[in-house]
Amino acid sequence: MIEITADAEAIIKGAILSFTATVNEDGTPNLSPKASLTVRNGKLYFADIASPGTLRNLNLNPAVEINVVDIFQRRGYRFNGCALILPPGGEEYAMIADWIREVNGPEYPVEYVIRIEISSISSLCSPAHVFADPPRSQDEIQKTYRQKYGVRPIGE
Repeated sequence: MIEITADAEAIIKGAILSFTATVNEDGTPNLSPKASLTVRNGKLYFADIASPGTLRNLNLNPAVEINVVDIFQRRGYRFNGCALILPPGGEEYAMIADWIREVNGPEYPVEYVIRIEISSISSLCSPAHVFADPPRSQDEIQKTYRQKYGVRPIGE
C-alpha cells in the first residue's frame, strides 16, 4: 500500500478543491472538480454528489487520476490509481457520507463513495518554485500569490 504523507493530507485539507480525471467511453478525458476529497485511515476517498459522468466512467474503467494543488503554496500532489465504488450501507460509505453531511448540511445527496487504490503519488510544483533565481521561500511564494488573488491570511 502506498502511504499518503502528512504533507499530502494537509494539502488536500487546505486546498479543498481537487480535480478528478476519468476516461469517457470514447477514450476522451473527463475532468471533474471535487470538494469532497479526503483522507481517512490512510485511504483516499471522494463522494459522488453530482457526478454522473465520473461514476459512469468509473463503472466502465476504474482508472483515475486526482490532482490537488494549494493555490497559495503553488504546490500539490497527483494521485493515480484504481477507483472502487462503495454503495450505501457499508462502514466506509457511512464514514464519508456522514462527514459530507456534517460539513455541507443534511441536504447533500451522497449517492456513492469512491475509494482510490493508489498506485502512485507524485508531487506537483509550480515554476514559482523551480525558476526563481535566487530561490524563493515558501513564505515568499505564499505572500506573492495571496496578493495576486487579493486574499489575506485569517487574523491579519
